[in-house]
Amino acid sequence: MPENKKIEIRQLTAQDTPALQLPNEPFALHGRMIVTRDAAAWHARVEETDSAATQTFPDEHYQFAEIAKNGFALGAFDQNKPVGLTIYQEAFFKYLYLDDLKVNAAYRHQGIARRLIQEAAPAAKQRGYAGIYTVGQDNNIDACRFYLAAGFQIGGLNTRGYGHTQQEGKQDIYFYLDF
Repeated sequence: MPENKKIEIRQLTAQDTPALQLPNEPFALHGRMIVTRDAAAWHARVEETDSAATQTFPDEHYQFAEIAKNGFALGAFDQNKPVGLTIYQEAFFKYLYLDDLKVNAAYRHQGIARRLIQEAAPAAKQRGYAGIYTVGQDNNIDACRFYLAAGFQIGGLNTRGYGHTQQEGKQDIYFYLDF
C-alpha cells in the first residue's frame, strides 16, 4: 500500500454489506504457543517448527441484520475498498467478544488490526463493557503474538474443545483486553 493512502475505520451499516464478505486469507502455521499457569500468573512461550504450512479459515458469509442484532462490525477501508474487518458480539459478562478479525494480506503489519480493536472501545464502553475478549488457536502463533503485543492478557486455556475432531490436540487461548 502506498504511504500516502489513509485507511478509514468505521462502524458498518447495512449499506456496507459487501464489506462483510471480506474473504479469509491464508496464515502461516509454524509452531505452537504453549500456555501454562502457576499460582501467580499465566505464562506463554512459543515452540517454532522447521516446517511451514498455511491454513485458511472457511469464509463466513456474514449477514448485517444478524450482526446488528447481536453486536456490531467495524471495517477498514482503503478509499472504498474493504481491507479489514472485525465482528463484535454481545456477551453476558463485562467483556465484549471479538468474534472475528481479519486484514487482507497485502495490508497486514500496518497497524490496521490494532486500530480495528482500539476503535471498538468507545462502542464497547457505551454498551457497558470493561474490555474485549477473544480466542486464538495455539497453532496460530502470529495471531497470538499480535494479541499480546496489542495489550491483551491471557486469561484462560481450553485444552478439550477440539477433542474427537480432526484437530485433536489443538488448544484455544483466551485473551482479554481491559480498557
